[in-house]
Amino acid sequence: MRRNNNYPYQPLNQNPGPSRVAHDTLEDENEKAAEELKQKIGALKSLTIDIGNEVRYQDKLLRGMDDDMDRTHGFLGNTMQRVIRLGKNGGSRHMCYMILFVLFVFLILYVVLKIK
Repeated sequence: MRRNNNYPYQPLNQNPGPSRVAHDTLEDENEKAAEELKQKIGALKSLTIDIGNEVRYQDKLLRGMDDDMDRTHGFLGNTMQRVIRLGKNGGSRHMCYMILFVLFVFLILYVVLKIK
């Protein structure tokens, strides 16, 4: 099968008329769009770097808080063991003092919170 020589197709290179102007206009629009895209990508890159820095900072704070909680847990555990040992050794007088101290602390907290 042979092609018909009356086929109206002409490549863009052979017709430097209005299609070339349209091509240049499209090329300019593409360049502008590419530049805008480049600026947006730069802004996104900067934003992701800032987010990464913030995540590292927050992770550092959380690790510090976790360490503090571990130390507090150990301190509270030791204190509770001492209180239990004190209660087992008798000394109801010590338990009475401890209950009075706890009531005093709660009374002070109540007054302070009520004033605010």
